[in-house]
Amino acid sequence: MNLPDGSRTPAFLQIYQWSTHPAEFLKSNKRFGDIFTARFPGIINVFISCPEALEKVFSANPGTFDSGGNYEILKPMVGEKSSMLLDGKPHQRQRKLLMPPFHGDRIRAYGKLICEQIESVTKDFKVGESFNLTHCIKKITLEVILRAVFGLNEGENLEQARQKIQALIDTIVSPFFVLHLLVPSLQKDLGSWSTWGRFLRIRSELDQILYAEIDRRRLSESQLERTDILSLLMAARDEEGKPLSQQELRDEMMTIFMAGQHTVEIAALWALYWIYTTPRVLKGLQKELSTANYLVNDLTDTNALSQLSYLNATYQETLRFYPAITTAAARIVKTPFKMMGYEFPVGTFLYPSIYSAHHRAEVYHEPEKFIPERFLERQFSPYEYLPFGGGNRRCIGYAFAEYQIKLILVTILSKYQLQLSDNRPIYPVRSGPGLGLSRDILMTVTAKNQALRECYEYNTK
Repeated sequence: MNLPDGSRTPAFLQIYQWSTHPAEFLKSNKRFGDIFTARFPGIINVFISCPEALEKVFSANPGTFDSGGNYEILKPMVGEKSSMLLDGKPHQRQRKLLMPPFHGDRIRAYGKLICEQIESVTKDFKVGESFNLTHCIKKITLEVILRAVFGLNEGENLEQARQKIQALIDTIVSPFFVLHLLVPSLQKDLGSWSTWGRFLRIRSELDQILYAEIDRRRLSESQLERTDILSLLMAARDEEGKPLSQQELRDEMMTIFMAGQHTVEIAALWALYWIYTTPRVLKGLQKELSTANYLVNDLTDTNALSQLSYLNATYQETLRFYPAITTAAARIVKTPFKMMGYEFPVGTFLYPSIYSAHHRAEVYHEPEKFIPERFLERQFSPYEYLPFGGGNRRCIGYAFAEYQIKLILVTILSKYQLQLSDNRPIYPVRSGPGLGLSRDILMTVTAKNQALRECYEYNTK
């Protein structure tokens, strides 16, 4: 069997490093080139990062790969009816139903709600006081999920869902939980003190809340007036006029939550970390925000935000440097597949490595430096820059994620002048599907940008 070279480190040690420190794992295998083999217990994984290979994988003929099978390890979290686990026509059907709420005018409708949550969290910042930025961003992204996605705005269900979702987040982002997903033999319920036992109990409690909310909505006469994503999905119909079943709704809501909340949180935090550790970038953003025409328009206008070129470049560079997901969905070979002089047997997992592709010196000059200007100088192909994956498995919610992150950045930069309270470096560590921060970001308010603050408040009324 002709496979690319790779580390001879024992399989369990390789999967442990991948589970806990994926960036270091990928860097340590860089010596094998653009394509290398990693052997996890019982699985052959081939990681690829060069544009030519990525293009061949993403554009392969239907039937070449099984993509849904890659997500089988996520079934305990998202459920068997999740679009993640589907392939072929079932996957196309559910993806088509899921797409409308995440694009166009729909996401702009969530803008005011997002701004309200940002304002609620940041309104009490006082000059001279320090605060935990990580906790603030986590609270904002959680409230957006609860209100814009689940449509919970008040009452007991909101508070219960908030508690359970936060508890679930704290459990599943742990590197050791990822290890449980990758090594099924660890999935033992040893009581609430154990990682897996705690996860099962929180999941069950959250399921009860979700199913009760779905049942309540179906009996509500005001259902058609709601614009949250759950309500829109309940109203959606496929080509045969069929709605999503109760389990499909539950599984898709868990999928949206798993894929959307934490990834937005860590991307926003990395962006703010780089902004406040790179004075040139901070100055460039402040200059753009102080002179941009968007300030006399509606802040929630997606077109206006897209015209802020340096903000857009900073956002793109953030996702280049530390992508919210380290690899795109693996393609499992269904028929022998040839690429780059290798023939991959049936059952091989091909992993498009987003992190490695984004750190190729052949594509990105000085890839280990944070340089937003590179995105002002040229446009990168979808096989060179792919923060949300590629092909028919590209993240459905990428536009909604981008919108949230930009609103968070614009709001904080427009209203406050901040500086880091702790200048120790922060390193990437495994956090859910991507690269989280090794510690919390602590900030101090040094001044309020009064003119920009007044303009922000005027434009978000």
